[in-house]
Amino acid sequence: MKGKEWYQADDVAQAYESKRFSRGGQLIDRREKRAVLDSLDPVADANILEIACGTGRFTAMLAEKGANIVGIDISDAMLAQGRRKARDNGVDDNLELLRGDAARLPFPDDHFDAVFAMRFFHLAETPGIFLTEMARVSNDIVFFDTFNHRSTRIIYNWLLPMGSHLYSRSQVKKLLSDANLSMVDDTHDFLFPYGFYRKIPNDLARGFRDVDKSLGDGDFGDALASVSYWTATVTTDSTTTTTDETDLETPQNTPDEAVTADD
Repeated sequence: MKGKEWYQADDVAQAYESKRFSRGGQLIDRREKRAVLDSLDPVADANILEIACGTGRFTAMLAEKGANIVGIDISDAMLAQGRRKARDNGVDDNLELLRGDAARLPFPDDHFDAVFAMRFFHLAETPGIFLTEMARVSNDIVFFDTFNHRSTRIIYNWLLPMGSHLYSRSQVKKLLSDANLSMVDDTHDFLFPYGFYRKIPNDLARGFRDVDKSLGDGDFGDALASVSYWTATVTTDSTTTTTDETDLETPQNTPDEAVTADD
């Protein structure tokens, strides 16, 4: 079972990106980076925090675009990979990577312009605590992704012991409301699961990706999408975000919490 210890292993950190973002996984990497940039734009000179920054895919990218970026993760091994990436990209002076607990962020209230987490909430046993902390240290934007309860991820959970929390829209809205966040935007993508793309060559994956985007366009695709990207803003008006009365089932179980993102 994959838990905190698994994520902190050196061999896992070293192979993390090559296993997930090579071959057809390059398309996933590109889409995730675009989602982050679309949500946080403009990033130049913005003070940004990434929760569960892992190997620094996003911190290095944002530093290159002029952001003042801080990343926090529980895994020293992952952080070492992130620092190496920053040095290789010539941005190690423009970002800070820290080991820490996302449930107790070591920053004052309203410290960042934006706070985000990618590939994290499907691992969180207590998502409300993490989202509340993200909202506390942000003075504006909070952005994160979730895996969805009606998607092919259900099969993925059944086949692999790792599992994931799978969320409905109403559950996400409830989390936002409880954290004093108001939804700004949501987008939904990937009818074909991530694992499928990673198993095939990039050239072949492009063809499937075109089909995926075509089938996923519209309400049908939104309902069955594997992943959702949620953009919210901090608010003092707790009535601005409401919760659907339907579809409030508890997210499916997953193993130990980790502050490192994974798929």
